[in-house]
Amino acid sequence: QVQLVESGGGLVQAGGSLRLSCAASGRTFSRYVMGWFRQAPGKEREFVAAIRGSSSSTYYADSVRGRYTISRDNARNTLYLQMNSLKPEDTAVYYCVAAGGVYYHDSSWDYWGQGTQVTVSS
Repeated sequence: QVQLVESGGGLVQAGGSLRLSCAASGRTFSRYVMGWFRQAPGKEREFVAAIRGSSSSTYYADSVRGRYTISRDNARNTLYLQMNSLKPEDTAVYYCVAAGGVYYHDSSWDYWGQGTQVTVSS
């Protein structure tokens, strides 16, 4: 069982930056693929980024590639999402997720955090 708690969301102006964190419980954090999804009002949840346990590979949605960076600290059981050059369309609730593999569909991820709100003003 893995429990995930996100933090770091907030209100930022377009062009600004935020860093999200996700604290995970359990002693097997490094074995999981970790990721981020987001859901904007009235829209379906969408894949944002994922990272393998050893940080050997990262994956990004086209909409965030080059602006977002996913990373993890296995010693601290923590996942990060550095978001730069934010746009109003990045406004959403961001969810931390964990699974045994990399999946682009939300239903395939095993564990979810409660989410943290990111609002980008124009």
